[in-house]
Order: sequence, then C-alpha cells, then structure tokens
Amino acid sequence: MTTSPPQPPQNPYAGQPAGYGPPPQQQQFPQYTDPGQQPQQPQQPGQEQYGGQQYQQPYGGEQYAGQQYQQDAGQQYPPQQGQYPGQQYQQDQSFPQQGYAPQGQMTCRFCGGYPAADATVRGHQGMIILMRWLKLTGPFCRTCGIASVRDMTSKSLWQGWWGIGSAIINPFIMLMNIGPMQKFKGLPEPTPGPGRPMDPGKPLFQRPAIAMLILPIALIAAIVFANLNSTEAKAKIGACVVNKGTSVNPDVKVVDCASSEAEYKIVDKIDDSTDDSQCGENAEASYRYQNGSTKYVLCLTPVK
Repeated sequence: MTTSPPQPPQNPYAGQPAGYGPPPQQQQFPQYTDPGQQPQQPQQPGQEQYGGQQYQQPYGGEQYAGQQYQQDAGQQYPPQQGQYPGQQYQQDQSFPQQGYAPQGQMTCRFCGGYPAADATVRGHQGMIILMRWLKLTGPFCRTCGIASVRDMTSKSLWQGWWGIGSAIINPFIMLMNIGPMQKFKGLPEPTPGPGRPMDPGKPLFQRPAIAMLILPIALIAAIVFANLNSTEAKAKIGACVVNKGTSVNPDVKVVDCASSEAEYKIVDKIDDSTDDSQCGENAEASYRYQNGSTKYVLCLTPVK
C-alpha cells in the first residue's frame, strides 16, 4: 500500500505568508431559552430595558424630578404646579382656616382656640393641719378662662376653710382670681380650635358653693360682736356692773346704771394686773380677771 506524503498548509489568502490573515471565526454555541419565556421583542425607539422589563419613558423619553409617571386615564402629565397623582392641592389657600391660628397668635392650651391670654388661676384646700395650694396655668381663651376661675373658686369655697391657717389664707387666694377673671372677660369670643373648650357652667353666685362664703363671714362677725360686747371692752370708769355668778366664781357683766340690776359702779380700772391692792380708798370691792395674756382689775363701789 502506498501513502501520500503530508502536504504543507494551504494559505487561502494569496500574497500572504502562512499563519497570517483574518483570525479564525470563533465557534458559536447554541442558545438555550426557557420554554415558558416569551420571545424577546425587538426594542422600540424610546424604550429601555431594565432587568427584563420594559419601561416607557413619557413624552419622548423625558423624566421629571427623577420619577417616571405612568399615564392614567383622566390625568394629565407632567403634573401641573400644586397637583400630584391622585390628589389635587390648591396652592393658594386663604388663612386662617378653622382650627389653625394665624402665625404668632397665642392659642388656648386646653382647646386650641384663639385669641388667648396668659394667666394663672389659683385655688386652696384646707386639711385641718395641712393645706394645699392649687393653680392652673394658661394661656386661656375666654371660655376656658372663665370656666377655670369659676371651678377653682367654687372648690376653694367648699374646701378652703378647714383649718386655722387655711381660713386665713383662703380669702386672699380667691381674691387673687379677680385679676385673671377681668382679663378673660376682656377677650372676644374665641375662634374654635381643634379641641373641645371647657364648660363655664353657671355664674359663681348662682352655685350652691356660694353659701359657704356666709360661714366665714358669720364667724368673723360673731367674733367681732363678742369682743365689742365683752366686759373688758365695756368696763370703763363710770360704768355699772352686776355679778351674775358667786363670790367664789364671779361672772361680772356691764349693765345700764339706771337698771335695777346695777349693783356696783366702776371707780377705777387697772390693766395688765391682778393686784387689787392698787385700788384707792373709794373702792369697797374689786373684781380680778385673767384669761391668757389678758388681765385687769375693776375697782368697785356699791350703787346708791
């Protein structure tokens, strides 16, 4: 058997040495696709592909503020000034609106109404030995301010007298609310705010608590009357007295000298002492009195 000797490589490009010329074409590998995948559509002008999805740029590919708007039925894009997809806002709104005070306007801290005034409403509670000071700070509108004064003063009328110290302090606490009350009454009717205002209720003098104001007045009047009609206050030189007690436990009262009850006439009075030896020769009897720091001696002579 005979064989042909090996032939040198052939150069298909004439005039070029072996090993030169266009590079050999790379081998193409078959493409594999998912059976459920839709065939890729050719890209249309004005469209871009992102992760296998197509997004259509509105109006020739223009974008607004980094967002893409999908055109909906009945809406116009790009959105006009003051309008947003699904909502329309009126750019030029008139102020003030109800529930919102003008800029710089003081509002009520309880209901949000305006105008308002800054003040402090006070009250007092007496607890025999202890006591409590109550206060409510503003700002208040007219309605909430009047309601606060009436409520705090009404509580003070009921609860402010129970104790010696409280009975003295309570009237001054209630008088301190007169100033805030006048300030609130000087305000106009408030513009409603977002909250619910307080209920002013009945005026203070139409409430049952006002009856408690009679108690301290009556007590003070009784003390003053008792002091003015006491023997010490009426026992002066020239006045007449009668002993309604005994010689061991006397109870001397001042009476009219023209009365049949008159037994003795005061000829001298020695204050801050219980030494009846200081009475003069005209005194035939004496009356010594001492109660705490109060003491005196009445020098007496029988009524003729």
